[in-house]
Amino acid sequence: MAVKTNSLRFLVWVSLLIAGFFAGFAWKSQDAGPKPPPERETADSVFTSTEAAEETANTRREIPRNDLTQEEVFNIRLFQDAAPSVCFITTSNVRTDYFSRDISEIPRGTGSGFVWDKQGHIVTNFHVIQGADRAQVTLADRSTWDARLVGYAAEKDLAVLRIETPAESLQPIPVGASNNLLVGQVAYAIGNPFGLDQTLTKGIISALGREIESVARIPIRDVIQTDAAINPGNSGGPLLDSSGRLIGVNTAIYSPSGASAGIGFSIPVDEVRWVVPELIAYGEIQRPSLGITLVPETYYPSLGIEKGALIYRVAPGSAADRAGLQPTQRSRQGRIQLGDIIVSIGDEKVEEVNDIQLALEQFKSGQTVPITVIRNGRPVTVNVKLDGPGE
Repeated sequence: MAVKTNSLRFLVWVSLLIAGFFAGFAWKSQDAGPKPPPERETADSVFTSTEAAEETANTRREIPRNDLTQEEVFNIRLFQDAAPSVCFITTSNVRTDYFSRDISEIPRGTGSGFVWDKQGHIVTNFHVIQGADRAQVTLADRSTWDARLVGYAAEKDLAVLRIETPAESLQPIPVGASNNLLVGQVAYAIGNPFGLDQTLTKGIISALGREIESVARIPIRDVIQTDAAINPGNSGGPLLDSSGRLIGVNTAIYSPSGASAGIGFSIPVDEVRWVVPELIAYGEIQRPSLGITLVPETYYPSLGIEKGALIYRVAPGSAADRAGLQPTQRSRQGRIQLGDIIVSIGDEKVEEVNDIQLALEQFKSGQTVPITVIRNGRPVTVNVKLDGPGE
């Protein structure tokens, strides 16, 4: 009975092995059978795929930047609004060959400027165009125009050029004020440092009321000091406040290396606002006149003068002559008799010769102004009716 049972188990195992063998063979044969051909990619499907990819790319480009800070967005918008008003100025000199008589043009320098009005007037520094025979202005749209010198004030380091271009291509710069500026407020400078056009730098107003010397050796007062990077080529470009309004004209840097060292100077816009219209109208500043000649300051120590401006000569019939101001003379014995020493004009103190011009800028021709002088060691005040330029 045991033998029969073992035989039966053996038959069952053999049957299972055979069944498993045939089942595996059948599955493998089905997998190895012929496969249907792949779907053919039609031109329409290719176009649809390409179009979808382009649409995805376009959608990706149109996604607004969300990685910019509010400050960055503000800076970008300010630059985009102000840049069309800023221009690039190149100057050159014309030379004639002595032997061939050929005329050649030699590059002289570069600088910055900005559009003042729709009539094509461009404001820049005087030292940018000083000594040049020719100047060209390149606007923000890359168009270049020959420029004509309208007028300049070397003592203010300001000059006005004019280009003949359609008014619609000009965007005058918004003009602000400088009498209400505060140390610490943000300032932006746009210009062309080292010939790299349309460059924006940002800083703060680091000081007010500075004084620098102009090309004419006459001080420019109430100058703005900023740490916004100003480099060679920035001269004549605008200094802007956070509203994008003009608050100064970048004119100089203080640096032993000639590059930005964190101290730059700008002519205050309140000065620009009255100088530029006069340069456009007359080609020069129309100061009232006293009709006097002053003794150079180099002689003051030997004459015992510490402050003021000593009158050397009074023009006959001039404002000073009519008011009775006294010139410096020599006595019959050859001794020097000092004339009147001007110590104030109106409310403006006069401590040196250059103060005379700066004080007269506050008044107009025909205006009567009290002038205080030291005469024979005593202060005397006289009223002087100012003459016009050239009188």
